[in-house]
Amino acid sequence: MEERRASDKTTESFIEQLVKIGHLSEKQADSLTNQAKEQAIPIVLYLAKKHVLEPKALAKVASRYFGVPLYDLTVHNKKLIPISLLHLEIVKKKYAIPILQKNNTLVIATASLNLPEFRNLTFLTKMEIEFVLAESDKIEDIIEELKSFQSLEKKTFGAEEGSSVKEKSKGLEELSTRGESRAEDIFSGGGSDGDVTPVVRFLNKIILDAIKTNSSDIHFEPYEKRLRIRYRQDGILYEIANPPLEITNTLVSRLKVMANLDISEHRIPQDGRFKLVLKKGEPVDFRISTCPTMYGEKVVLRILDPSAATLDVGILGMDKKQQEQFLNSVQQPQGMILVTGPTGSGKTVTLYSALRLLNTPEKNISTIEDPIEIYMEGINQVQVNIKTGMTFSTALRAFLRQDPDIMMVGEIRDVETSEIAIKAAQTGHLVLSTVHTNNATLTISRLINLGIKPFDIISSLILVIAQRLVRKLCPHCKQAVKPSTVIQSIKSSKLATMFNENDVKEIFVPGSCERCNNGYKGRIGIFEVLTISEEMVKLIMMEATAMELATQARKEGILMMAESGLNKIKSGLTSFEEINRVI
Repeated sequence: MEERRASDKTTESFIEQLVKIGHLSEKQADSLTNQAKEQAIPIVLYLAKKHVLEPKALAKVASRYFGVPLYDLTVHNKKLIPISLLHLEIVKKKYAIPILQKNNTLVIATASLNLPEFRNLTFLTKMEIEFVLAESDKIEDIIEELKSFQSLEKKTFGAEEGSSVKEKSKGLEELSTRGESRAEDIFSGGGSDGDVTPVVRFLNKIILDAIKTNSSDIHFEPYEKRLRIRYRQDGILYEIANPPLEITNTLVSRLKVMANLDISEHRIPQDGRFKLVLKKGEPVDFRISTCPTMYGEKVVLRILDPSAATLDVGILGMDKKQQEQFLNSVQQPQGMILVTGPTGSGKTVTLYSALRLLNTPEKNISTIEDPIEIYMEGINQVQVNIKTGMTFSTALRAFLRQDPDIMMVGEIRDVETSEIAIKAAQTGHLVLSTVHTNNATLTISRLINLGIKPFDIISSLILVIAQRLVRKLCPHCKQAVKPSTVIQSIKSSKLATMFNENDVKEIFVPGSCERCNNGYKGRIGIFEVLTISEEMVKLIMMEATAMELATQARKEGILMMAESGLNKIKSGLTSFEEINRVI
């Protein structure tokens, strides 16, 4: 470390060295040192200002004397400067510019290696510090650029003492951080409120508002002339802010530091996690994904709020018969239960609602997930890690040697995983997993296409659930209308042909109020729950098509997804428009 290596040398001894090698007389040295102290300017900078030595020559002498590398700032990409790690006022005061973060080490370029003054930088940043020396005029140029950028921030977000920033950041004092990530260093890392820049306040507010509005994702998307920020609420994206494009690099760097990602790498995608804890003590986990685009890096934050996921089978949205079939199946000592649907259809919540019921001291439960989205005490949860060879199939093999009762596999994607999962389900274990198909009967066809023999399917599979999430109508502003009014507008829809207007006197359409998102608030599931009856077994052994299996399911009175949706419409929970959107 440069700090330790140079710790026995000071700027005073450096001046003595300049006298010794003939750059200054003793009289000049004393005079210049006193003048620098009177003006509160570091002596090395004062020497450059008075042109005693050219900045480049002065930096070279200092580099040799202190044994610290000389760095050429003219070749450094200024967009990569992690300025969010060190407040601009500190940069201006100490002529110390953070130029690179390497894991938990921050590299700082300075023209004046006054180590005693730099002692508190480790405290402020919560990082190890490495120094490099740079020419004072180059540092001044960068500081001027940063000051110009700060002016842009203030113009956009309001002055430090003005009402705009304070009002936009109102409520941010509720946000503190601690725990497993570096986020605590940034949000509450020992600096005063004055050390928080307008961009930081703005980002804090974006995150806090997303949590308050139960958003599932935050999108930061750079374009040619603007930065678009969107929330995903109840499955739909809404644009919520358009700050200037110039803040993109600062904002992205800050998010990367929070997740301990490499802020200097902007050519390839990166993934990470971090945790924030509200002052109420509620932890909120975030998953971050970055991806380079034409105009900069797009960042998506997935909010993994455990308090937002209510793991109760009774409120998933299943009707009475479906719920009974589900509960009966998860209580079986062995077999396989598959949940299918597109990404974001609520499969994880359905599986964890089952695991919550099964999670007792008498059961050994293990899961392999990519990623772990819901943490549950009492369950052995394993994260997929391709780099270390921890795949779904690898974990399943390990679980089978761990005396398991119940196993949950995040997704059956390949032949190897499906074969191991089915073998486990046939040998005294309950296996829960997901598959990406459009409906329940297609799931069986999917297993056959993966090469699973029909006999292995019928001897292991006990239940298939297909599901979608639909937005619920806001109870405060939904509007009752005659069924015929809506049917006329969607008469070409398959749903319209299935709906009998005489079943209900009225149905509901979205209204608008301050409590909801365009007439909707919250989501609920619509389901197909397929049990494997004797007739189904015969059809599977004959390798029947998904259509033939669906025909048999209807004969057995299984509620199809469209019918589940119609029931939600009739009960006033959602609208025709919403069911049409997801089916």
